[in-house]
Amino acid sequence: MKTTAQDPAYSAGLSLKAKDNLTRLAAWTIDRNIAFLISSIGMIVMLLWAGSYKLTAPGAEGIVPLVSNSPLIWWHFKLFGPYIGSEIIGLTEWTAAILMIAGYFRPKAGIIGGLIASVMFFTTSTMVISTPGAIISVPGIHGMRYMSFLGLFLFKDVISLGVSFYLIGYFGQKAILSENQS
Repeated sequence: MKTTAQDPAYSAGLSLKAKDNLTRLAAWTIDRNIAFLISSIGMIVMLLWAGSYKLTAPGAEGIVPLVSNSPLIWWHFKLFGPYIGSEIIGLTEWTAAILMIAGYFRPKAGIIGGLIASVMFFTTSTMVISTPGAIISVPGIHGMRYMSFLGLFLFKDVISLGVSFYLIGYFGQKAILSENQS
């Protein structure tokens, strides 16, 4: 079996192989799964927190312009209304977070949580383009367009999409190693 840099067997003790301080620091973070821990814990907290907020009236009302202008889920509030629709979104975020937590013990659950998050963040990433006011022109500068605060708020979902795929891969790797040990 070929090992890669992402394979725990390959990277275990990588800091012992590093030759200078910079590569030792990088190896130290790999050996301790720092990227996974920060990414997964951050994602779980964000999903639980955002999901909780969407279960409130202000949370539901706050996402109406985003969902209503979405090219992918514009129909969601028309079908469910803003309050039930927002609750469905919030509970979906909770479900993804809980599955990611379960992924620490059952990696396949983490894969499913990452897949749910990937679909959610792909959907919300498209809102950067479709939400009025997300991208604005700057007065006095011809042709220059920038992301407003709303646009930057939405753009974080592009980063979250990448983290979701990273977590799918990480949990997937754990699941594959577990399957091969059986």
